[in-house]
Amino acid sequence: MIEVQGLSKWYGSVEAVKDVSFSVGQDQVLGFLGPNGAGKTTIMKILTGFHFPSAGTAFVDGISVQEEPVEVKKRIGYLPESVPLYGDLTVNEYLSFMADVRQVSKSERKRVIRQSVESCGLGDMVGRRIETLSKGYKQRVGLAQAILHDPPILILDEPTTGLDPNQIIEIRSLINELGKRKTVILSTHILQEVEVICSQVLIINDGRIAAQGKPDEIAASLKGTDTWQVLLKGASVAGIEERLPRLDGSLSVDALEETDGAVLARFSVRGGETLDGERIFDWAVAEGLKIVGMNRKKLSLEDIFVKLTSEQSSSGTVSVTDAASAPTGGSL
Repeated sequence: MIEVQGLSKWYGSVEAVKDVSFSVGQDQVLGFLGPNGAGKTTIMKILTGFHFPSAGTAFVDGISVQEEPVEVKKRIGYLPESVPLYGDLTVNEYLSFMADVRQVSKSERKRVIRQSVESCGLGDMVGRRIETLSKGYKQRVGLAQAILHDPPILILDEPTTGLDPNQIIEIRSLINELGKRKTVILSTHILQEVEVICSQVLIINDGRIAAQGKPDEIAASLKGTDTWQVLLKGASVAGIEERLPRLDGSLSVDALEETDGAVLARFSVRGGETLDGERIFDWAVAEGLKIVGMNRKKLSLEDIFVKLTSEQSSSGTVSVTDAASAPTGGSL
């Protein structure tokens, strides 16, 4: 549904996007992650036809964004980070206007507006002027206009910004449901949101892709992704260090720390292999050490994000799958 190849974007002497390539298949939800200023919004604006790339190509539903931007916009529902709304209109008036812009037929207009209003929980607000709504409800109005024309592709930039916890759950549920029949790109800083909703993740840093794939696959590709914290008795730190040469060669100890008459050891794997706790157990028994406790820690999406955006900025892309996977604002 979305194919991006060699995409770059310059603003004067600043290169905001640097040779980015990825694809998103039908009925996939792609989590688009990166620190502020990484280039996420620029890429989304290129995909929605607001900006043209300086180099590279972008195709949406097989249509070139550069050559046929209007046709691309017909197939996309876009929720920008700063939702452009007309405060003097009521919710119903605004959605009627957007239905007209989207060329929804008059015979279908009431039905699609009612469906969008119900989906976004705006039933009690249709007669209210938008300027009187809370930030959370304004965000819902923005999402309602994005899905109004039932587009096959949704691009959502921070869709849950300003919502309370109950509203966030409702919008996440809606995006989950939409992802079963649409291609969705979801940009967010809420990593838990990505873990709950997204089937694929793309992490961008400094204008480049740092990693793409499923979160667990990205984690598995990183060195030392699996760690065990093991509390040992039977030897001091120095005594355990003497025993380390007989440890399985793929394992390493990152830290040893004496605590409450025992030694806390943190084990990890060299080369990103899956760590087997049995190997630690067998080594400890063979060395006459008593295991008081073992705790496995897998790399979370937050760990992955921090690791990649702080360490991968100059070391290239971690690719684990073939991803089947100007003014701000404006409304499509």
